[in-house]
Amino acid sequence: MQDFTFKVPQSIEFGLGSLKKLPGILKENKSEHVFLISDEGLAKLGVVKKIQDIIETDGLTCTVYLGVVPNPTVDVVNDATKNYQESGATSIVAIGGGSAMDVAKTTGVLATYSGEITDYEGLHKVPGPIVPIIAVPTTAGTGSEVSASAVITDEARNYKMSVISHEMLPKYAVLDPDMIMTAPASIAAACGIDALIHAMEAYLSRNASPFTDAMAEKAMALIGPNLRQFVANRQDKEAACAMMVGSTFAGMSFAWAKLGDIHAMSHPLSAYFHVVHGVANAILLPTILEYNMIADRGRYEKIYNYIRTSAQPAANFEPEMLVDEVKKLSAALGMPTTLSEVGVTEDKFQEMAEDAMKSPNIAVNPRLTTIKDVIALYQKAL
Repeated sequence: MQDFTFKVPQSIEFGLGSLKKLPGILKENKSEHVFLISDEGLAKLGVVKKIQDIIETDGLTCTVYLGVVPNPTVDVVNDATKNYQESGATSIVAIGGGSAMDVAKTTGVLATYSGEITDYEGLHKVPGPIVPIIAVPTTAGTGSEVSASAVITDEARNYKMSVISHEMLPKYAVLDPDMIMTAPASIAAACGIDALIHAMEAYLSRNASPFTDAMAEKAMALIGPNLRQFVANRQDKEAACAMMVGSTFAGMSFAWAKLGDIHAMSHPLSAYFHVVHGVANAILLPTILEYNMIADRGRYEKIYNYIRTSAQPAANFEPEMLVDEVKKLSAALGMPTTLSEVGVTEDKFQEMAEDAMKSPNIAVNPRLTTIKDVIALYQKAL
């Protein structure tokens, strides 16, 4: 067993209606003025106003910023930082999925230490604590509320860069399953399979530890039996609760174990072809699992038993059975099965592979991977 470090330096509130605890959390942190980061879509659905009212009816001040977009850019981070500094707020509430939380984390970095967000690209370049962040996820998928990374698109390089530091972890995560029970089926499916892949890749990572394994296994135990049911009926409270908590456990796991080739290769797909992150992961999943089979040390069977529809453990398991099972799962969720279906073309594979190789996730993939391997995997998934 290799050496490892693990800590959970956050407070996590879970429960139906737990949003009502927000004012108490803010007062506990002596924050009378909060900067609320979200997007226009959630504002139109009334989610932003609902949370703003909860905060303001308790006598606190709330400045709303709705500039978040999918695959947020360096310009969005700069704009959010400027608005935060002008507002006079002393804390941030991030409402949404990974995009809102990535903007909140990176805004917190620049508001505290200034500079350009590209100065902090890579591992552990944030020098210390940042603005307190309270994360309120509206999807069960990204795990960003408990992860130490932020992914921001640098349009100057056409590259999705990662800023990774445990100093960026939100101080609080408020997990209210009410927030995910009105999601469209397509979003529930894409986010849900992303959460499952977070747990799977963390579990297979060469950087895994007994602590991350415990989180990953519990995530798969919660998500595996509930993902199909949640996509079928988002009003199913038990399934919604399981997905919300499972996504958070998966986020804790990959915050420390990192991920693998799937995530390393999916980020360029979003940067070059604007493929939805969860969809890109779902398409790559069977291809990468097949590639990694020769490095399996018995974990494929455990994953298979977590996600298959039958409650009985498999007899005479072979790793190919897991590949077949994830294909069935993707089909049940209505996921595309090839990259060509989502508009990806072969002419960008070299550039995409070069970008994928810069990801720290490549280094912990269970099977060693070269740039030629990445190009071949893209071609196979095409």
